[in-house]
Amino acid sequence: MDTQQNTALTRALAEVPGPLPTSGVIHIVIPHADRFTIVGNHLAQHPDLSCTAVGIAVRIQSLPQGIEVGIKALAARCREGEKRIAAALRELEAFGYLRRVRDRLPSGRFITRTVFCNHPTALVHPRRPAAPQRPAAPAPHPASAPAPALAQVPTSAPAPAPAPAPGPASAPPPEPDMSAPPPVPPPPVLSAPPAPLFVPLVPPPTAPKPPPAPLPRPNEPTPELDRAATALLSDLRRHAPQFTLSETDIRQLVPGVAAWLERAAHPDAIRRILTTDLPHPLRHPAKLLKHRLTALLPPPLPGAHELTAPARPRIAVTPFQTCDGCDRVFRSPAPGHCRDCREHRAHRSEATRTAA
Repeated sequence: MDTQQNTALTRALAEVPGPLPTSGVIHIVIPHADRFTIVGNHLAQHPDLSCTAVGIAVRIQSLPQGIEVGIKALAARCREGEKRIAAALRELEAFGYLRRVRDRLPSGRFITRTVFCNHPTALVHPRRPAAPQRPAAPAPHPASAPAPALAQVPTSAPAPAPAPAPGPASAPPPEPDMSAPPPVPPPPVLSAPPAPLFVPLVPPPTAPKPPPAPLPRPNEPTPELDRAATALLSDLRRHAPQFTLSETDIRQLVPGVAAWLERAAHPDAIRRILTTDLPHPLRHPAKLLKHRLTALLPPPLPGAHELTAPARPRIAVTPFQTCDGCDRVFRSPAPGHCRDCREHRAHRSEATRTAA
């Protein structure tokens, strides 16, 4: 017997509006009457969530309120292991779909509540409610016809009092002013706004890059430096064929090489630094030379006076002297008598003057 054809599928494909695509998926949409869950495309097509996390989110969203959705409870319901489920829950928590909140009961015991939000972006950027449309002004009607406002009175409201019999001087009842906008109820006052479950992962603005450092130049440019720098740059292609520079590039790089030569850098050392450890492939040799000449510029050689050790400050030491009167040793810049001998001589001179 030949392969059976699914006539129901063929009939459903025939009912798909528009021409069928030649490749890709074909959707056959059958409206659900019961047992269905609405899932937003922001979750189903999330670019940063794994398929496991999306599936776990759909499973949690389809469960009724109060069902345990811990790692072990989900592992008992799903085929995935506890490690994959734990990783998926961490992904959902990072993007705001899932949050674990510690709450305190009136008894004082702390519990952990698991909160799942099917649209976390709406918590951060809530949509404004649409402005109510104004009802169209009623067409003019005879006074005997009932007013439109009375026709919409609910049945539970008490019946209005009967209007008095129309007389020759009776006037029609005033019609309600339908041109004024209906009153908008004030927003509910919350004691404290709830913490948002979703924080948009917006990267900080990129800081502007600093301008590149200028190419170094010699302090005292001379024709000899210019000639030597030009010869060194023109000779680079002999050592590295990648550095076959144009005349324009050489003229632009000559000041940088001249600054190196002015600082007593040997030409072989400059050539080795510029041509070793090259990237592959080398796309812009002139830019690489400019970067190396700028970033690796050596400092000037120190002078002879900068290399000598600084002289230590000399401390003046007062020499020892021998007293001429008592042979006592004391410190003094010049020979003579010690302090005691000077005081004794001064006291004796004073006594002599007094006796005279």
